[in-house]
Amino acid sequence: MSDSIKAAVENLIEAVKQNPKLATSVFRASSYSDQPGFAVRSDIRGFAVPIDEPRELGGNDTAPNPVELLLAALGGCQEIVYRAYAAVLGIDIERIEVHAKGYLDLHGFLGLSDEVPAGFSNISFTTRIVSSASPESISKLAALVEKHCPVQDTLTRSIPVSGKVELMQPGDPVGAVEIISRHEKADPASYSDYSA
Repeated sequence: MSDSIKAAVENLIEAVKQNPKLATSVFRASSYSDQPGFAVRSDIRGFAVPIDEPRELGGNDTAPNPVELLLAALGGCQEIVYRAYAAVLGIDIERIEVHAKGYLDLHGFLGLSDEVPAGFSNISFTTRIVSSASPESISKLAALVEKHCPVQDTLTRSIPVSGKVELMQPGDPVGAVEIISRHEKADPASYSDYSA
């Protein structure tokens, strides 16, 4: 498996070197809530990802909630980047575990305090690697992963988030919307779209 990962990563590196425009990409996810309650369905490249809230937060506990998925995205992304860099560097890894925690004060989410953020105030993680490689090799690998993990980078760097709210009346044809609010930046047209 690591040979196929190594080949895929090396082929991608070479393709981007040959055509730098391939490096810019757009990833997409759409979410739908069409039933009472907190159950949500996200569609990502044809994959259905359920989302809900635990019972103590008013949900039915049928799926992870959004902030848990954020933590899972951090762990999963780190594990993928570990596998990619380890394959290219020839480091054998038997197992990787990432245990992430997010610290959230509900005063912000519930609108009880403008002084408390609605989201996490802190995220921590522990990565456990099972490998026969030397501690020095794993330390260098960890530094590469922490520098090049897209989700960790996104979480630790201030990035613009833009969007708009559209209102559509029941029974109206698709596209018959009224824009209620907008705060957006231009969507770069030069990015490769991975939504197909």
